Amino acid sequence: MITFDSTAPLDISLPLAPAPEQVNCFWAEPLTVETIRVGSFVGSVREGGSTNYKRIGFTPHGNGTHTECYGHIAPEAPEATLPACLTRFHFFAELISLPLHTTPDGDRIIRLADVQKALVGAAGTPEAVVFRTLPNDDAKRTRQYSGTNPPYPEPGIGAWLAEQGVRHWLLDLPSVDRELDEGRLANHHQFWRYPMATRRDATITELIFVPDTVPDGRYILNLQITSLAADASPSKPVLYALTDG
Repeated sequence: MITFDSTAPLDISLPLAPAPEQVNCFWAEPLTVETIRVGSFVGSVREGGSTNYKRIGFTPHGNGTHTECYGHIAPEAPEATLPACLTRFHFFAELISLPLHTTPDGDRIIRLADVQKALVGAAGTPEAVVFRTLPNDDAKRTRQYSGTNPPYPEPGIGAWLAEQGVRHWLLDLPSVDRELDEGRLANHHQFWRYPMATRRDATITELIFVPDTVPDGRYILNLQITSLAADASPSKPVLYALTDG
């Protein structure tokens, strides 16, 4: 029997915060927090109000850890929202560490061969796979990625993961595709198999951070989202180490 200790979570999300050190990508405006003021009421205890009452503005795809469904690349429709697609929240997940390779044109990529080497022979196909790229420095927590051509998985990885039956793909990069790729979004389309055989229950989670202290291997993943009826949501993926019961 496989068990896990629910009192020992390994949080691999990056927090949302209204500060310049907030990780950011795809030219998203920084997260904002605004105090609500109505008549004599002020939503700030510091300013003398009875409660803190704030309006928060953010871009799910650009500010912090987020999870997205196929609605990210599909015409807007009621069924193409993350809460409609993600209805289970615990999965067997495999964490793998992957080196970055430099292509002749200077791009830094994750290679399919490395993914296959790390996952082939694992104890059964995991429902979720978590990519940690190497080197794994703390600067990932606050990096401003916009316009830097960040590292990305080479096209074909999304198709291979879908063929293996992986439903949830998590990684510590801004996207599973190149920052500027003329709108092809190859890995997004391949992983979701959109539009010919859409995997509606599959998700992609970007901008995570997995500390070096967390070893590669099999975990229970708890993928927490908000009930925001949109194609993406800020999320809090949490890993739990497995133990033999």
